[in-house]
Amino acid sequence: MGDWWGRLDEDSRRAVDANVLRDRRLPAVKVVLDALRPRGLRLPEAREVVEARCRALGDRVRRTPPDPLDVATLVATAASFPGRVAAVEAVWDGDTVHDWFVTLIAVLDDPEGEGNLATVLRRNAVGGPAAVAAAAGQALADRLGVPFHFASPDVPDDEAPRWRTSRGLPGSAG
Repeated sequence: MGDWWGRLDEDSRRAVDANVLRDRRLPAVKVVLDALRPRGLRLPEAREVVEARCRALGDRVRRTPPDPLDVATLVATAASFPGRVAAVEAVWDGDTVHDWFVTLIAVLDDPEGEGNLATVLRRNAVGGPAAVAAAAGQALADRLGVPFHFASPDVPDDEAPRWRTSRGLPGSAG
């Protein structure tokens, strides 16, 4: 593989480092990809360039702290949403930088909707994001006296049935 970092123009290098220093790897990957795609760079190489910059900048990177998963904080977050919590749900998602992760969601009624409670990234989850999210989600659901739903706790699946869909409830367009 060629020296892709060396092929970046100075403005792109500054933009990549600024994003990396703020722990914004996905925007950094986009900068690299946009700048070097015309020269044959593909997404995997863009990720490698950014990961190399993360290593090079080391302790200077201001890591985004993980979302709090303690029950008291999750209860307070759930209470801030404009609807009644009908269920707590864990849902797989993923992206180019973080790989698979799990989002905890408050499923809301009156008005219907949902609110993001926390995101559990692989790098912040000893034991894996599914186990960590399931424990926090179940604890919150128990505290709120509502169901907890995690359709695919063992295998990442961002198309697994959602709580409303699996119960045929109003608003379950799927």
